[in-house]
Amino acid sequence: MNYRELYNSWLSDARLAEEDRAELLAIADDEKEQEYRFGGELEFGTAGMRGIIGCGVNMMNVYTVRRATQGLAEYIKTLPGKAAQGVVISYDTRKNSRLFAEAAAAVLAKNSVKAYLFSRVHPVPMLSYAVRRLGAAAGIMITASHNPKEYNGYKVYGEDGAQMSPEATAVVVGFIGKITDYLSVTGDPASPLIVPVPAEVDDDYIEALSGLTLSDEAVKACGKDLKLVYTPVHGSGYVPVMRILKKLGINVTVVEAQTTEDPAFSTVAVPNPEFKETLSMGIALANEIKADVVFGTDPDSDRLGVAVKDEKGEFHALSGNQVGILLLDYILTRLQEEHALPANAAVVKSFVSTGMAGLICKEFGVALFETPVGFKFIGEKIKLWEADGSHTFVFGFEESCGYLRGTHARDKDAVVASMLCAEMVCYYTYIGKTVYGRLMEIYRKYGYVLDKNVSVQYAGLNAMKEMNAVVDGLKKVEVAGFGPYETVAVRDYSADVRRTRDGKTAPLGIPKCNCVYYELAGGSFICVRPSGTEPKLKIYYSIKAESEAAASSVLPVVQKDVEALLARVGK
Repeated sequence: MNYRELYNSWLSDARLAEEDRAELLAIADDEKEQEYRFGGELEFGTAGMRGIIGCGVNMMNVYTVRRATQGLAEYIKTLPGKAAQGVVISYDTRKNSRLFAEAAAAVLAKNSVKAYLFSRVHPVPMLSYAVRRLGAAAGIMITASHNPKEYNGYKVYGEDGAQMSPEATAVVVGFIGKITDYLSVTGDPASPLIVPVPAEVDDDYIEALSGLTLSDEAVKACGKDLKLVYTPVHGSGYVPVMRILKKLGINVTVVEAQTTEDPAFSTVAVPNPEFKETLSMGIALANEIKADVVFGTDPDSDRLGVAVKDEKGEFHALSGNQVGILLLDYILTRLQEEHALPANAAVVKSFVSTGMAGLICKEFGVALFETPVGFKFIGEKIKLWEADGSHTFVFGFEESCGYLRGTHARDKDAVVASMLCAEMVCYYTYIGKTVYGRLMEIYRKYGYVLDKNVSVQYAGLNAMKEMNAVVDGLKKVEVAGFGPYETVAVRDYSADVRRTRDGKTAPLGIPKCNCVYYELAGGSFICVRPSGTEPKLKIYYSIKAESEAAASSVLPVVQKDVEALLARVGK
C-alpha cells in the first residue's frame, strides 16, 4: 500500500477518532505532508521512538504508542512471571504525554500486564529508579527529552533500570512489525491492573541521592548563603530538584515563570539547557539578585545546564564537557580526600565527550571506559561491574549535559547532578575558590581543550538515509589532516576497527554504531555521526592547544576543512 492509499484508508476508517480525521482532512490537498506522515513508519530503535506529534504512521500519536506497547506486551508475555512484575510508566510535561502514558497503561492491562502509572509528571531518572525499586520487568518513559515542542517520544527501559538492550529491543521490534493494522490495537483503561506508583518511591529516591553527598561540612557552612537560581524550563525537574536542594539546605530562587507545566515551552526557543539562550531568564534573574550560579533542566530532567560567574563577574554558560570535567575532578578529589576512592574505581564517558577526562582519570589512577553515544551503554557497564566486581562505578557523563553518580538510576540524572553541582559550588566557596577558577586551574594543569559541537539539519522521510550515506562516504576517503593537525588514526565504529596512518588495525571493542572518528596529532579529535533521535548530522570538535586563544584561532580552519570534506562526500 503506497502512502496515498494508506492515507485514504486511515481517513475512511470508522475506528479513527473524529479529531484525528479532521486533522487528516486538513491535509487533503497537501501531498507532501501526506507522504511524510504515511510514506514511512516511525522507527523504533534502542532509544525507543521519537517524532513530531500528529496523525499518521510516521508520527507520535495514540495509535503508534498503542502499537509499540502491544509489541512490548507480547515480549513481556514470553518471559515467565514478568507480566505480574509489571511495567512502570512515567511522562514529562510535553503535549499529550499524559494521554500517551494512559494509552500505554491501558494496552498493557488488556494484555494482563500490570502497569504502574505515576500520578503526575516525573523525570527520567525517577522512572529508572522506580523500575528497580518496584522490581518491575520494564519501564516506559513518554518524552522527547530536549527536542523542540512539536516532538514527543517513547523510551523503553529494562528491569535493570537502563534503556532496553539492543538484543531485547530487536525482539520487541519484531513483535511490533507484525502489527500492520495500527487502529486494531486497543486497551482497557478501567482495568484493576493499572495501579499508581506508591508515594514512598519518591521519598526513597530522595534518600538515595542524599547518601551520595560528598561535602556535608562545606554545604552546612555555605549552603544557606549561596545564591542559586534554578529553572525547570517548564519541565518535570521542578519538584525533585527543589526538594533535594532544600533538603541539603541550599538557598534556591526559582524562575517562577518557567515553573509552569507548559507543553509549548513558550518562554524559550527550545527547551535544551545545553544552550545559553535557554538559561537566559535564569541568568537575568541571577544578575538581578546578584546570584552565584544558574541551573536549568530539560523537560524530562535528565540533562543539566549550568552557568557560573567568570573572572569578570559575568555569567559564563558551561558546556556539557566543562561540567563533566568539573564534576569528575570534584568527585575524585573529594573521594580521595576522604580516603574513600575505591582501588578499582572506574569512570565511563561516551567517546564523543572530551578527551580531558582521560588526563584527569590518569592523574587519580582511575580507569576510564568509553562507550557509544547513549547512556544505556553506561548503564550496561554498571550492570556488568555489579555482576563481576571488576570495577566500582564512580561517575559517568556525556557531553550533551548528561551526568550520573551512584547506581540508583541507570540513565543520566539531572536531579543528582543538581545536588552535586550545588555542593561543588559550596565546596569551592568553603576553600576560597570559585568553580570557574577551578576550571581554569584544570586547563592550566592539563592543557586547554576547546570542545564544540555543530549540527547539520536534515529534513524529510529520507533524512536518516542521507545522513548515514554521508558518514559511509567518509569511510572511503583518506584524510591526511585538518588544518594544522595531522590525522594519526581513524576509527570506524561501524566496523569495530581503528586504523593508523601506517595501515595497522586493531578492534575498538565497543558496541558498533555508524560513526567516523579522526584522531589528530596532539590529542585533538573530530567525530561525525548521525543523531539517533533527531534529523541532524552531528560533528564534534575537540581541539587541544596551549591556550584558549590558540584553540579558538585554529578551530575555524579545521571546521572549513571538515565542511569541504562533507560537501565532497555528500554529493
